[in-house]
Amino acid sequence: MARICFLFNHDQLHQLAHSLPIALELAASGQHEVVLATGSEGLEQRLRELAGPALERMGLVRLDLRSGLSRLAAGALERIVPARKILLYRDNLDFFRGFDALVVSEKTSLLLKTRYGLDGLKIIHTRHGAGDRAIGFGKESARFDLVLVSGPKIARRLEAEAGVDPARIRIVGYPKFDLFAEHRIPNPFPDPSRPIVLYTPHPSPRLSSYYRMGPRVLAELAASERYNVIFAPHVMLFQRRYTVTIAPPAIERVPPIDPAVEACPHIVVDRGSPAATDMSYTNLADIYCGDVSSQIYEFLLRPRPCLHLNAHGVEWQGNPDYAHWQTGPVVGPEANIVEALDRAVATHPQYAARQQELFADTFSTGAQSAAIRAAAAVTSFMEEKPSSRTKPA
Repeated sequence: MARICFLFNHDQLHQLAHSLPIALELAASGQHEVVLATGSEGLEQRLRELAGPALERMGLVRLDLRSGLSRLAAGALERIVPARKILLYRDNLDFFRGFDALVVSEKTSLLLKTRYGLDGLKIIHTRHGAGDRAIGFGKESARFDLVLVSGPKIARRLEAEAGVDPARIRIVGYPKFDLFAEHRIPNPFPDPSRPIVLYTPHPSPRLSSYYRMGPRVLAELAASERYNVIFAPHVMLFQRRYTVTIAPPAIERVPPIDPAVEACPHIVVDRGSPAATDMSYTNLADIYCGDVSSQIYEFLLRPRPCLHLNAHGVEWQGNPDYAHWQTGPVVGPEANIVEALDRAVATHPQYAARQQELFADTFSTGAQSAAIRAAAAVTSFMEEKPSSRTKPA
């Protein structure tokens, strides 16, 4: 019986659903000792809500900063960078040493190997989201001992671009769908007859439409009586006053939301509630409007009209980082957003087949749930003899 820790160490809730279903399935099998570790009270509370009675089969630990120096550094830097998340690894090395494997949905956990020398700890990556951005296929992916991916597209690009050994990749499907594919919420608008547009820009300043287009897009939609609008950007967009990204490198102030937009009865603004992470909006909306967010693929669970905002004049045709822009019209900063949305609706039939093709390449589906397939992959990996495993790059 292996000791396996599922780590949830982030500022927000959006990564939980990408690995929690696997933990639930592994715990239900009784083959391993499963422990959930969180980095904050908010994450722990959401885990309790999602896991419910199944939590009784697992351990639950909240990690904290243990040194005064770490707490001081986190307090000074947290408004700019996620210092606490990074320092949490250093302050809890003894905790991590107590496990055979660590399952994570992000990449900062690789510090345990690259900086702190925990080579005996197997780190399994579930990833989060299934989008096309280049950062998802960086060389650091090759450092994981096992990578669980949603579909052929992800496996193909990890092999070709990140140099991940195919023997360390398992195509398991999308665990988030196990939790939320059928999740529905009531229509929140006074006039439910209007089509609902979901505008969900990414936080990265050099990729997002929000910094250059967002305020005008929202103003035009507020002034129009054509659509209901859910403005639910990536949950990290409003996490800090300035957004700092490494890949691609950028730092930019996040434009505030006009109070008139927030007061508009046919616009819902969500800066990062659980509804922004549990497919509430991608399941409810009639039209998708975005840039590079991987939520486009969750929206395509049911093919519907899509509109893509090219705020940076990207030459996107033929670029795999923008494959999802093949699912609907692409417009730039000069576009009238209401007219562009009308065109996306009118031309949807010509994009529907491509939407289905891209969805099938992104998500492997089958008789078994993604969580069952992923849990089986983890168990098989843990049962392998160490000599038979390919050493990470």
